[in-house]
Amino acid sequence: MISPKPSADSTRAAEPKRERGRQRVAAIMDAGVEVFTEKGYDAATMTEIAARSGTAIGSLYRFFPSKEALADALLLRYAQHVRHGLAELAQQVPDMTLDSVADAFVDFMLVLQAQRSFAVALVDARGGSAALRVQFREAVRGGVADILRKAIAGLSASRSKAMATVLLPMIKSVINSATEEPAMRAVLLAEVRELVRLYFASAAAGKKVK
Repeated sequence: MISPKPSADSTRAAEPKRERGRQRVAAIMDAGVEVFTEKGYDAATMTEIAARSGTAIGSLYRFFPSKEALADALLLRYAQHVRHGLAELAQQVPDMTLDSVADAFVDFMLVLQAQRSFAVALVDARGGSAALRVQFREAVRGGVADILRKAIAGLSASRSKAMATVLLPMIKSVINSATEEPAMRAVLLAEVRELVRLYFASAAAGKKVK
C-alpha cells in the first residue's frame, strides 16, 4: 500500500467519526484538489480552501492541522483509488472477454491519468520524493500485472510484469498528447485500444500454443 510519509512539521489528519464529518472532509479534500491545481501547492492557502469548501477555518484545522496534512491525505486518497480500482477490475475479469478486459483497462487508465498528474505535481511540490514515485509506479504496475494474470490463464508473474511495463507508457503517451486536435486524439485512442487488444490476444495465443 502506498503511504505518503508526512513531513516533520505536519500532523496527521483527524479521522471523522460521523457521516456529517466524513462529508465535510470530502468537501475539504475536493476543494484542496481545486485550489492546489489552480494556484499550485506553495501558493495555496488553507483560508482559501476553507472558503471554497464552505468550511469554517477552525473546523478545517480540526480535520487537517496543516497544509502538509491535507496534501498527505490527498496523496493517500489517490493511492487508495488506484489500488481499489485495479482490484475491482481484477475481480470482474473472469466474467469478461479478453477484448472487454483490454477496453476496460484502457478506460481505467484514462480516468486515472488526470488524477495521476495531480498526484505527481503534489509530490514534486513537496520535494519530489523519488521513493514515493517508485511506490506509485509499482502500485499501478502490480495491479495491472494481476489483471493480466487473471485474464490470461497460465501467464507467469514475470511475463505479466513485463507486459504491464510495456503497456503503461504506451497508454500514457497517447493520453498526454494534449496538443493534438480532438479528432486526432480520438484516432490515437482507437489505435491504442486496438493495440492493447492485439497484445492481450497475442499473449493468450502464445500460452495456448505452449
